Amino acid sequence: MVFHDTHAHIYLKDFKEDVADIINRSHEKQVLKVVMPNINSETVEQMLEIEERFKGICYSSIGLHPCDVKKDFEKELYKMEDWLKSHSFVAIGETGTDLYWDKSFIEQQKESLRIQCNFAKEYNIPIILHSRDSFEETFSIMESEKNEKLNGVFHCFTGSIEEAEKVRKIGFYIGLGGVSTFKNAGMDKVIPEIDMDNVVLETDSPYLAPVPHRGKRNEPSYIPLIAERIADLRKMDLEEVAEITTKNSSSLFNLS
Repeated sequence: MVFHDTHAHIYLKDFKEDVADIINRSHEKQVLKVVMPNINSETVEQMLEIEERFKGICYSSIGLHPCDVKKDFEKELYKMEDWLKSHSFVAIGETGTDLYWDKSFIEQQKESLRIQCNFAKEYNIPIILHSRDSFEETFSIMESEKNEKLNGVFHCFTGSIEEAEKVRKIGFYIGLGGVSTFKNAGMDKVIPEIDMDNVVLETDSPYLAPVPHRGKRNEPSYIPLIAERIADLRKMDLEEVAEITTKNSSSLFNLS
């Protein structure tokens, strides 16, 4: 039984003192691959250091997080483009839109997302999408940008059954994480109805740790707790959830 964590920021300072222990605990829980989404140009080098240190386990994605989109976002994207020319990444991201923290740069966020969609198409890699309180804003752009070259995942999905179906129809994946285990999050109604063929597992470490670790630092070794919750809600074997989601993430991110 093998798992993948498709979204973990284990290069951040939260893990500076014990990242090797984090990886060891992940392996003990059979979480054998970790995709690391980027945040901005300042986090690229530390992310690549972790990728180099844990080759074949940790995989880097390159992108500009919507909460880091400001007036000078194009300068940030020029730096991303330079990195794309000199290093191989498994995805673009994380990118998208966010109306939870700050609404003042939403138009710049949308333009940043469109540009990063073009990066994904040009380099033939998937895109990792953030859409906090902004599913429709993100989805409408993906719907218009979608072609045979563009695929990706709506990370940290907490939407409705109808929104999950929209994602499925354009051929994108849904990232399920710690929120799936929260009692009042409403995901207990959604998860039994979604198509497992477009589900991947994620932690969003160090954020959104699943029950019983809620409120503490998250880490990839908690992926089985999320898988157990999905298995319970769908009345599936844990082994089947592991097999399907690992196959999905391997296909999406081309993880050997």
